[in-house]
Amino acid sequence: MHHRHYDVLVIGSGGGTKISTPASHLGLKAAIIEKDRLGGTCLNRGCIPSKMLIHAAEVADHISTAAKYNLKPAGFEVDFQALVQRVSETIDGESDSILPAYRKNENLDYYHGEAVFTGERQVTVRGFTLTADKVYIATGSRPRIPDIPGLDKVPFLTSTEALRLEKQPKRLVVLGGGYIATELAFYYSALGTDVDLIVRSSMLRAEDGQVREAFTKAFQRHADIHLQANITKVAFENDTYTIEVTGRDGKVQTLESDALLIAAGVVPNSDRLNLKAAGVKTDASGYIVVDDHLRTSAPNTWALGDVVGNYMFRHSVNVEGEYLFETTVAHPEDRPIDYGAMPHAVFTTPQVAGVGLTEEEARAQGNDYVVGFRNYSASAMGMALRSTEGFVKLLVDRSDRKIIGCHIIGHEASVLIHQVITLMQMKGTLDDLLSTIFIHPALNEIVRNAARDARAKLAAE
Repeated sequence: MHHRHYDVLVIGSGGGTKISTPASHLGLKAAIIEKDRLGGTCLNRGCIPSKMLIHAAEVADHISTAAKYNLKPAGFEVDFQALVQRVSETIDGESDSILPAYRKNENLDYYHGEAVFTGERQVTVRGFTLTADKVYIATGSRPRIPDIPGLDKVPFLTSTEALRLEKQPKRLVVLGGGYIATELAFYYSALGTDVDLIVRSSMLRAEDGQVREAFTKAFQRHADIHLQANITKVAFENDTYTIEVTGRDGKVQTLESDALLIAAGVVPNSDRLNLKAAGVKTDASGYIVVDDHLRTSAPNTWALGDVVGNYMFRHSVNVEGEYLFETTVAHPEDRPIDYGAMPHAVFTTPQVAGVGLTEEEARAQGNDYVVGFRNYSASAMGMALRSTEGFVKLLVDRSDRKIIGCHIIGHEASVLIHQVITLMQMKGTLDDLLSTIFIHPALNEIVRNAARDARAKLAAE
């Protein structure tokens, strides 16, 4: 077995590239290991292909709802296979473009295969034994497959397959109520598939309660929603799924479909690494345990991204990768990571976006706050959009008037929230937001109007 030693060794080609590539540019000898396609989950089977498909679904949804603008389109036909092939070819092209760049980099070696630890900072991969001064684990996560009787005997979909499925199902059953389940349910529904959504607890359960309630009501136009229910048995015969769904009251309902999507969360890709040999500890759920410097229990070994589970976003692992490069490679220093105002979004219709505390979290922590609230409909652009379900909600601390949370549901929520993210990151106040000039009649005025509501409530006390 061949042995090679590196300054920097990264396992995983998603967020891990924020360390390996810049390290090589400093003249350090770096290596990166990837068992699947280069680019990680986000590029190949996550946020990028899903948003390309969802945009087509949004266009279809605009056409389907055009009557509210006094437009009567003749309808549309979906070339489903061509859509999926176009997106897949684009994504594969992006992934394939990474390797030539690696091959031109004399300080970066790429190993395509599965890494297995055989000691501290020592792995084997495809006949090579690799050691390094510094090791970074960024192996991500994969769909969690629940224990459902019959599921192991049927050809179900996960998000990976659902993004590449070229034959549009007429009827789809989705297990899950999180962002992956709802985004994919919207994509299929808007293009004409009848969708049943089986939600074991509540829709988007990590969101602010008011947003969660509004979203559940709004999403009923995209799917038949079965709340506090679970799939308890699955069978597949003659290209048809028979799915037994048990509700909270114990009543059993049988659904039939021609596709079944399991989107019931994820598990970390830590179980195949032989982390015990590396001296790296995991928690009861398999996530790698790290401190506030992203250090594992093994010396000079760090972990980041989904396999850690602090945040499950591409933008968060980018922050972690850039932090580790700066503090452990480029300019080593003893500085804990500061995530700042970490935002998120759900790209359905309606969109959902959030940053900071939910009202439930603020209440549980004993924060003294006021709520600034404004419906989309109470704005010029909201009226133009004929919005019936969107709103902006701000949580403002009474003592220092800083915004401690913002939650938006509605058109372009993922865009609107950025002005609040910046404000929170800069430790700004409600008054800083209100001193900003907003373009009229841009949709952003709804954020200002919610801030004005908070100011009026503070003044009335």
